[in-house]
Amino acid sequence: MSAKLFSPFTIKDVTLKNRIVMAPMCMYSSHNEDGQIQNWHRTHYTSRAVGQVGLIIVEATAVTPQGRISPRDLGIWSDDHIKGLTELVNLMKEQGAKTGIQLAHAGRKAVLEGDILAPSAIAFNEKMKTPKEMTTEDIKETVEAFKNGAERAAKAGFDVIEIHAAHGYLINEFLSPLSNKRTDEYGGSAENRYRFLREIIEGIKTVWDGVLFVRVSAHEYHEEGLTPLDYVFFSQWMKEQGVDLIDPSSGGVIPAQINVYPGYQVPYSETIRNGAEISTGAVGLITTGIQAEEILQNERADLVFLARELLRDPYWPRTAAKELGITIEGPKQYVLGWK
Repeated sequence: MSAKLFSPFTIKDVTLKNRIVMAPMCMYSSHNEDGQIQNWHRTHYTSRAVGQVGLIIVEATAVTPQGRISPRDLGIWSDDHIKGLTELVNLMKEQGAKTGIQLAHAGRKAVLEGDILAPSAIAFNEKMKTPKEMTTEDIKETVEAFKNGAERAAKAGFDVIEIHAAHGYLINEFLSPLSNKRTDEYGGSAENRYRFLREIIEGIKTVWDGVLFVRVSAHEYHEEGLTPLDYVFFSQWMKEQGVDLIDPSSGGVIPAQINVYPGYQVPYSETIRNGAEISTGAVGLITTGIQAEEILQNERADLVFLARELLRDPYWPRTAAKELGITIEGPKQYVLGWK
C-alpha cells in the first residue's frame, strides 16, 4: 500500500520527502529578550526532524524589535541572529527535514513597551494599546525590514520562507477593511490594501529566489470582513508575484467567536486552491493520518500543516503511517522501537 501523505512534493528545487509540515508556533522562549535562538529551540525543532516531519517552519520571527508579539519572540532583525539560525537549520537538515522560517511583524497585537505600529490608530480591543498609524516612511522601513530578514534567512540556509500575513498581525491589518481605515494609497480599495504585501513580496524577491509561502487569515468571521473568496483574488495576485503556496488559516484580525471543529479551515484551502489555481497547505485541527490522507486524496490541499498535534506527538509521522497501514523508515538509532 501507499499513501499520498508520504509521497514527495517538489516546489522549485526543493523536494519534501513527505507532505507533512510543522506549522509555525510561537515558543516565547528567547529568554534574554534579544531574539536569539536558545537550547529550547534546538531541542524542540530537531526532535520533530527526528520524527520524520518533511518540512519544519520555525515560529513567527520578528523582522524588527518593535514587530515582536512578545519580548521573548525570536528575531531576524540583526545579522547577529544569523549564527543561531544557521545552527538550527543544520540540526534539522542533519535529520532529513527541509527547513522554513516565518517572517513576521505583530503590528497592533504587539505586547511591548513603547509605540506599536498599525495601518490605522485602532486598538485590537479595549485591553490593548492603541497603535501609532504608520507613516509612508514607517511603511518603507518595514518593507525594507522584511527584505533584510529574507536575506538573513537565505544566509542561514533555510529552504522556505513564509510571510506571516494572518492572525491579525501587521500585514493582515493592512489587508482587512476592519483594521485598515487609511485614505492614502495603502487603504480603501482591495488593490490599495494589498499594496503593503505587494511591496513586501517585491522586496523579498530581490534577495530570495527560493520557495515562498504566505500564511493568510482567509475568513474574518465578521459580516464586513474578508472571506475565502476575497482571498482567491489576493492569492491570484500573489501567484502573479511568484508566491508558490498559500497557507490559509483564519481569524485574529478582530475579537470573534470561531466555531472550531476537526478540519474547520480545510475548505478555505480548497477554495483558494481551486479558485486561484495555486498550491495550498491545509491547517486546523488535523490530528489523524486518515484525516490528512483524505485532504490530499481529494485534492483539497497539497500539503498538510500540523500544529498542536505535533506538540503532543513529535513522532506523529510514525503514528499516521501505522494508522494508514504502511511502514516508513525512521532514524536508524531508533530501529528497535520504530516498527
